Amino acid sequence: MALTGLTRWLSRRSTAQLAAAMGVLSALALAGSLIVTDAAVRMDQREKAALAALDDYGAMVSKLGEVSSLTAERITEADAAYLSAWLSAFQSGPTRDARSLEETCRTGRGGAGVRFIRAPVGKPAGLAALETLPGERARRLGEDVYVVHLERGVLCPSRAVEAVVVRRSVGALEIVVGRVVDRSGAAWGWAVGAIAATGILLLFIGLGAAALARRRLTAAVADVSRTLDRAAVGDFSQRAPETALAPELTELTSQVNRTLDRLDELLSWLRDSADQLAHDFRTPLARASVRLERLRGAAATPEARALADEALADLEQIRRSMTEAMALRDGEAWVFESVRLDELAAQAAELYQPLAEDRGAFIAVSAEPVSVLGVRSLLQRAVTNLVDNAVKYSPAGGSVLLTVDAPDGRPRLTVADQGPGFGAAQPANTDSHGMGLAFVRAILKRHGGSLTIDGGAQGAVVTAHFSR
Repeated sequence: MALTGLTRWLSRRSTAQLAAAMGVLSALALAGSLIVTDAAVRMDQREKAALAALDDYGAMVSKLGEVSSLTAERITEADAAYLSAWLSAFQSGPTRDARSLEETCRTGRGGAGVRFIRAPVGKPAGLAALETLPGERARRLGEDVYVVHLERGVLCPSRAVEAVVVRRSVGALEIVVGRVVDRSGAAWGWAVGAIAATGILLLFIGLGAAALARRRLTAAVADVSRTLDRAAVGDFSQRAPETALAPELTELTSQVNRTLDRLDELLSWLRDSADQLAHDFRTPLARASVRLERLRGAAATPEARALADEALADLEQIRRSMTEAMALRDGEAWVFESVRLDELAAQAAELYQPLAEDRGAFIAVSAEPVSVLGVRSLLQRAVTNLVDNAVKYSPAGGSVLLTVDAPDGRPRLTVADQGPGFGAAQPANTDSHGMGLAFVRAILKRHGGSLTIDGGAQGAVVTAHFSR
């Protein structure tokens, strides 16, 4: 279960995050090894100090001779004074300690000896703190062996030290003998410095590798994104680079390029098919228009001429739809620029105002200055199609309202009319409300937008939404 969870967590992390995590884990591992090594070195130093203290204890008992066997009843004040003088001489003997107390206090290195003797009578001799401090019993180092922490000012005026002491009774005497623990040493100091420097170096290497991996991935993803952005507007001339800039994305970029190649091939086939269909339809439409014109001229009744006019209007609508479809097909020639929706709305209202007046309707515009990124000619066609549709279905005395705003920073254009709206037989959000809504929806889709239609008894509200 834990392994599955770890695998799932790793699968969700990026290469940069994994590289940074490896650097941090490496630094933590070195820090852990440093702590373990420090504990091992401290134990080794304590063992050395304990052996030296036990050796000092044996030497002291041996030097005391008969005094060590005196009972409490037999020890006199003179014996106690002798012990004090003897301990001072023993403490400062030229061969007693591996390192003097003065050197230990100055450098912090261990080795100096500490002593204390108490007799039943007289004053004790030596370092009195060795008797009062409880210490930590260390059975691993030997029987009656303790680790004592001597705070600053107890033994050394300017530093705290640690000592390993032996506490035993010899006859009527209480003897405490110890050595100051060597906490470090030159070799250990160099080792600590090397390990710490290595940990810091590994941490920076990990973070640097993470930053480099992130930059490489970001650059590679940006190249792929730019290629896809160009393809989104019909430009298939660019391909994502398949170099070793980001080896992790080589397979992805290859797949993206294969997909773009296939899309380019399919679009080329569609363009060729559309050209062929347009060629096949233009000639019959032209012939049908000519024949209808002749039929209209030869018509004997007004009803026949009206039917011919309606048929000619239908053919013209078919030609216009073909032209709009061909414009959408030629998407690779589009040039995106900043387009003012409020200006397009005003131009469309001005263009269709005479037609609206002929039908007894009027057009009103309520527009904020709003810009979108797109193809001006296509957006102009979309707006005019929406206005044309609204005017066409407006009743006498009705109104068409064009609104341009940008709630929450998203531009939108709304065309509301007072026509028949949508009944039960014609649900909202379909492309059957008038002519050209399918074309408008396609234009908005190519611009990253969408079209919504709200229908009701009082007319229709068609809204073009834009992403930016």
